[in-house]
Amino acid sequence: MRWALVKVCVAVTTMVVVAFAVPLGLVIKEMARDRAFSNAERQAAAIAPALSITTDRDQLERVVASAGSDDGMAVHIPASDGAKAVDIGRQRAAAKDIATTRNIGRASTTEVPGGSILLQPTALSSGEIAVVEVYVPESEVSNGVGTAWAVLAAVGVALIIGSVAVADRLGVRMVQPAQRLVEGAHELGEGKLGARVPEEGPNELRLAAVAFNSMADQVVQLLANERELAADLSHRLRTPLTVLRLNTASLGDGPAAEQTRAAVAQLEREVDTIIRTAREAKPQTAATVIGAGCDASEVVRERMDFWSALAEDEGRKVRVAGVDRPVRIPVARADLVAALDALLGNVFRHTPERTAFAVDVHNGEDAVIVLVSDAGPGIVDPEAAMARGKGSGSDGSTGLGLDIVRRLAESTGGDVRIGSSVLGGTEVRIWIQLDGRAPVRRGHRGSVRRRRRGVGASRV
Repeated sequence: MRWALVKVCVAVTTMVVVAFAVPLGLVIKEMARDRAFSNAERQAAAIAPALSITTDRDQLERVVASAGSDDGMAVHIPASDGAKAVDIGRQRAAAKDIATTRNIGRASTTEVPGGSILLQPTALSSGEIAVVEVYVPESEVSNGVGTAWAVLAAVGVALIIGSVAVADRLGVRMVQPAQRLVEGAHELGEGKLGARVPEEGPNELRLAAVAFNSMADQVVQLLANERELAADLSHRLRTPLTVLRLNTASLGDGPAAEQTRAAVAQLEREVDTIIRTAREAKPQTAATVIGAGCDASEVVRERMDFWSALAEDEGRKVRVAGVDRPVRIPVARADLVAALDALLGNVFRHTPERTAFAVDVHNGEDAVIVLVSDAGPGIVDPEAAMARGKGSGSDGSTGLGLDIVRRLAESTGGDVRIGSSVLGGTEVRIWIQLDGRAPVRRGHRGSVRRRRRGVGASRV
């Protein structure tokens, strides 16, 4: 907008300067010509009194010398009463032009090499017509024209530069509010909910800033309402969890009872975490996620210890690789635990008993890859599985499991892909970036790698 306004002002000012400067330059040129010929007419008029008194050559030569340069002035007196014609000075005009001027009785001009000639007829005492010839060189005709044109050009350039400066200041006044509006939108998109735009500038941009600030306030209010709703809904789970925890006390001893009590205790911790997170005044952003960090190997070992007991009861073979050394990732521990539990829970929920599964951690220079694979029937529609809230209601899925995993990966700039595993079933690859780049903003939900097999159940 700023440069467009500058270009428009340059174009308009240039047209105005040309419209006025060109005619004015031609007028100046014509005025210089008129000035030169007016001077020539004055010189010719200075000879007229002498011609009306005498035609003596010597006296006329002295008059011509006193009136102007004898090289630029000539007098042509025709013959009369037996007297010979007298020509004083250097003749430049053609004889026919002199005769024509004498016959018509009025002044005329004619072009000659190097300039112009003014032929001025003058009546003699004898009644004859003498012609005074005054030479006007081209330098005198154009005297001062070049300087005047240079001044006009300088004034025109100054006007154009001034218009550019004024247009630039006007453009800045219009562009700066628009830039602040764009910056505010970017900050709001990055999770800075306190971003607001000054309500200044042109009326249209001021109204846009008012609308943006109103929208930002509404977004903050909607998020606050959403957090309150999440906290309230999570708090309602405390009552059934309390009953469930009391009932587990009567299960007695044994591996199954211990696993049930551990699961209930973990569920209580997760609910408490949800309530505390929802009650926070500031929402979780990518910066807080990146700044948290955890050891992926430790988390994987811990969660596999938990799920291995259940896998042993169902006769499942379990393999874990790549967790023999620490692997730091820019992901909060609770988020990684939730993602692993979602994937491993899918394996137990959607594959038959005795189905093997594996978890592999690959540590690269700029990324960490976590692979969860199984030997089950696979996923019939990977794209639907990656879409939030599109799980099939017949098997009790909510469609949020893989979405939790996707959001965790994308918070670091990575992604999630679904494909075929070496075990023959499904492989979910979590790509976690380590360079702390901004979270990716995708137009789709994760990535899908086509399977070779076309049968299976959906995942959540």
